Amino acid sequence: MANDAVLETHEPETHVQRSLNPIERLTNFLHDTREEMHKVTTPTRAEVQSTTIVVVVAVFLFAGYFALVDFIVSKTLDTWILHITKH
Repeated sequence: MANDAVLETHEPETHVQRSLNPIERLTNFLHDTREEMHKVTTPTRAEVQSTTIVVVVAVFLFAGYFALVDFIVSKTLDTWILHITKH
């Protein structure tokens, strides 16, 4: 059963890639990683500040929403349980 598993990749493995030894494969990987890292851009201070503000506001909004829902559900259940136990 385990031998039937097939590894799917988006890029076909070429004969050259299969014949490389582990050191050459590691070297190619590190080279490709370095090339990709050159494409990365660091956000500006203004971008970081604006996204941080959005996250903090969203956290407080969700906290308020969940606190309100918790309060309503707990009061409803308390009332319902008291009503049931009186009879």
